Amino acid sequence: MIAIQDLHHVYRDGPTAHAALRGVSVEVAAGEFLALLGPSGCGKTTLLRCIAGLAEPESGTIRIDGETVYSGRERINVPARARDIGMVFQSYAIWPHMTVAQNAAFPLPYRRPELTAAEVREHTDEVLRLVHLETLADRPAPALSGGQQQRLALARALISKPKVLLLDEPLSNLDARLREEMRFELRGLTRRLGVTTILVTHEQAEALSLADVVAVMDEGRFMQISSPRELYERPQTEFIAGFVGRANLVPADVVEAFGGTDGRIVVATPFGIVECATRRPRSAGERAMLAVPPEAFALKAPDDAAEGTVEGVAFLGDATDLVVRVAELTLVVKVPTSQAPALGERVAVCITSGSCMLLG
Repeated sequence: MIAIQDLHHVYRDGPTAHAALRGVSVEVAAGEFLALLGPSGCGKTTLLRCIAGLAEPESGTIRIDGETVYSGRERINVPARARDIGMVFQSYAIWPHMTVAQNAAFPLPYRRPELTAAEVREHTDEVLRLVHLETLADRPAPALSGGQQQRLALARALISKPKVLLLDEPLSNLDARLREEMRFELRGLTRRLGVTTILVTHEQAEALSLADVVAVMDEGRFMQISSPRELYERPQTEFIAGFVGRANLVPADVVEAFGGTDGRIVVATPFGIVECATRRPRSAGERAMLAVPPEAFALKAPDDAAEGTVEGVAFLGDATDLVVRVAELTLVVKVPTSQAPALGERVAVCITSGSCMLLG
């Protein structure tokens, strides 16, 4: 559905230039949900704007449903209005002088000029029912809550039945509880409609819970593109391990040589002997860093454990995050709240889970 090849984009300010995209390539299948995840300034919103036609790259190609909408070599740059996309901006961009129904229907005269007034009303009623705003059709848009405005922006993006839906941090203005509720609504809606979707976010929980595929970006490049589970359990670099899931980096020594790829291997760590995943052959005695998720640790295990001190406690409800200092290492450990020690308590720490990844 969407194919991006070797895309470059540069921001220029007089004599200075900043490369926002450095040769990114990715394909998104029809009906697939892709999340662009990364820190601020990594290029994810720039990429979304290039797909939408709101920014013109330096070079590369963008194809939507087989049609070339941008090509630096062929000098093709289809305007945004002709790209058959719907977009939800971070600010929602709701027209304050219009009602809910008028906001939702706004794109139709431009995208579907053949529709009669009755057909426009029919399409508007349909899309408002889809986002559960049908009873608020005549309400002034500024009178909506944050969650309702987000759903209205989504309705406006979907009313013309676009091939592609682009979402630029659409949940960032909502409070924590509403953001979680809207994640479920948004994922269910895109699945029911089967619309190809690209989401920009810097929140890992959004990316992992919403997307079929997650592309992690940093400094204008893709660092890893994989399923949410693989990204969390098998990060490829220290950057990804730290950015996704707050993985702890622990020194490890390979116990036995391993000649395969993408398999299992045994390593020795300060917290015991651990079986972990590896992506390349390893030699006995080789030293590397092991990415250990917070939930892969256990406390007060007498064997293969190292003692440390609890330096921080964060209550999360049914789970508690601990900051544990073990010699020179500072670990983030997640445990059930019923097992959480007190601040300053001495604890024994070991690695119990096999969901660890040997990096490098």
